[in-house]
Amino acid sequence: MSDVTVRCTSLVKRFGSFTAVDDVSLEVRKGEIFGFLGPNGAGKSTTIRILCGLLAPSSGTATVNGFDVGSESEKVKQSIGYMSQKFSLYLDLSVMQNIEFYSGIHGLGEQEFQKKAKEIIRIAGMKGMENTLTKNLSGGWKQHLALSCSIIHNPKVLFLDEP
Repeated sequence: MSDVTVRCTSLVKRFGSFTAVDDVSLEVRKGEIFGFLGPNGAGKSTTIRILCGLLAPSSGTATVNGFDVGSESEKVKQSIGYMSQKFSLYLDLSVMQNIEFYSGIHGLGEQEFQKKAKEIIRIAGMKGMENTLTKNLSGGWKQHLALSCSIIHNPKVLFLDEP
């Protein structure tokens, strides 16, 4: 089995006549930390969305954890963690309700949810904030919570868009 967890070959994404991602090829091996650097509009977030199975490539191929992002996007989504630059949190839910929601999305049972929730609250330093509405958190605390929710299911690969 290969130790490559992310592979792109000649990846392209077009929106009409605009090319957002142009011929990206790369490999990321297990345990590596990899980052995209570039100006706004360079295609970094679009590439990440393709790798997360959220956008289909126009051409080229990409696999994450051995799953093809085009034909096996649901398997890709189940095997990764993703924290978008805008945080995918529900502002009208409490900290604990957001954790519970993401626990459910990732199929954690009640016992595993209880265990992970305690661990997340402790590691994120959010003890005493469990019942705070997410909309009342500062940007930094929202970021702590969003990251915690993206790793609640112990993903093999974590994608962070402007962490």
